[in-house]
Amino acid sequence: MRIGLAIGDVTGVGPEVALKAVAAESGKDNTEYVFIGDAQIVQKFNRKMRRPLPLKNFSEGERRGRFVIANPSGKPLPARLPAGSPVAAEAAMAALREGAKRCLRGELAALVTAPVNKEAIIRAGYRNFVGQTEYLSGLAGAKRTAMMLLGHDDQGRWLRVALATIHISIKTVSRKLTAEKISLAVELAAGACRDLQLPRARIAVTGLNPHAGEGGEFGDEEIKTISPAVAALRKRGFDVIGPLSGDTVFYYALRGDFDAVVAMYHDQGLAPLKAVAFDTGINWTLGLPFIRTSPDHGTAYDIAGKNVANPSSMIAAIRLAKQLAKNRA
Repeated sequence: MRIGLAIGDVTGVGPEVALKAVAAESGKDNTEYVFIGDAQIVQKFNRKMRRPLPLKNFSEGERRGRFVIANPSGKPLPARLPAGSPVAAEAAMAALREGAKRCLRGELAALVTAPVNKEAIIRAGYRNFVGQTEYLSGLAGAKRTAMMLLGHDDQGRWLRVALATIHISIKTVSRKLTAEKISLAVELAAGACRDLQLPRARIAVTGLNPHAGEGGEFGDEEIKTISPAVAALRKRGFDVIGPLSGDTVFYYALRGDFDAVVAMYHDQGLAPLKAVAFDTGINWTLGLPFIRTSPDHGTAYDIAGKNVANPSSMIAAIRLAKQLAKNRA
């Protein structure tokens, strides 16, 4: 099995957590790892490791080692770049494109992506960039995708949250929320449960408004959009219930009543997920023609380069990528 790691924004913690995570996982199996990004920067962080990995550059023969660096640009980055540099942002995008292309060609079993900075990417010229999920969907020509965040607490209890809408403003959620988007998120969440080889795929759908609208007292999105979508899904055979109040549904999901929750907007789903699994959260893009996971944290410029970044979320992302690849194989 060969896993690609796009190292993200090199002025952030991406290279560090990628190396630490691979070092932690390398003794568990024979997985091969391809670090996609600037070779000099990866090697610089590798030298700071307590036990450096035996990294080889692509030019030395990609097939000869378990730990390989592939630089998509072929040119080294400047030695010192300020946090959020447009140069670093462009390099992060090049690594992301390269990883996706290798997956689409069948060279990689999965792609794990390190954090990037959206503001820096937009400043670098990608005016329409919304997020890695949307960008990878565009590269793959995948029009039916969704974001799932998942993680477990210290008792091993999992939350799995798929989003009906992703990176849009709160004031536009009601207008852009449709039955089609809710149905897609439920369908993909159910498929994710099967990919994880769970014994069932019981999905809870949240309401949009407080108390799921209180029968129309606090809004009518539940009556007009969410309830009809859930009813149609149940007729098609999905084990789905909703709309349920967003202030209680995650409690029941955590205790095991549901296998996944479909939330109506970004923070409705991610706030409880991060409260439960801040260090183990994983972002999984559902609906792509290849496996893509990532840690559920940002570039953390304030600690970048200090060798103190916690790799737990990246370790979890790599483990999920390997699990999914094995299940599909």
